[in-house]
Amino acid sequence: MAARPLPAITGLVLAGGRATRMDGADKGLQMLDDAPLALHVLRRLAPQVDEIVISANRHPDRYAALGAPFGARIVADATPDFPGPLAGLLAGLRVARAPLVACAPCDSPFLPDDLVARLHAALDAQHADVAMAITVDARRNRSPQPTFALVRTSLADDLAARLAAGERKVRAWYARHKTAEVEFHDERAFYNANSWQELAALARR
Repeated sequence: MAARPLPAITGLVLAGGRATRMDGADKGLQMLDDAPLALHVLRRLAPQVDEIVISANRHPDRYAALGAPFGARIVADATPDFPGPLAGLLAGLRVARAPLVACAPCDSPFLPDDLVARLHAALDAQHADVAMAITVDARRNRSPQPTFALVRTSLADDLAARLAAGERKVRAWYARHKTAEVEFHDERAFYNANSWQELAALARR
């Protein structure tokens, strides 16, 4: 029996944060239109990748249940005290079976259905190590979306070293590597819920 081919891209849902602006609630498990935010993200991200990993530092059983229909694996940060999205990204890079990891936050339920394809095209064309989404409004104002990115797993050791040195800013770490910026013109696709007010706004949209 022939071995199954390795996946080309691992999808990573970042659900390991503190959610301080939500009083410490687990953002990915908050409800929107009768489904947890993380489930909305899984439904959009899973068709774009070859396997799914969920970075979750709390409620692993609940995330495992949400991820089960997508064959998702659950991984926690290797470092304590919720050091931020870079720690979740590192956890995903370490367990990915693919050479590329496409990450997205657990609280952005409308992420583009061509996100990964466009990031991958830019990464390949520019021979980059990272491809990151940038939203551009009608006035050409650019807003980086660093947690929507495609990253080579070969960067894991460098990321681990920078985390150990105290780095916590995603864009600062990207700046160490060749990064392609990919413009998206639908800002709504990147709306997220960092607070209860923003979650209510998502529901109204």
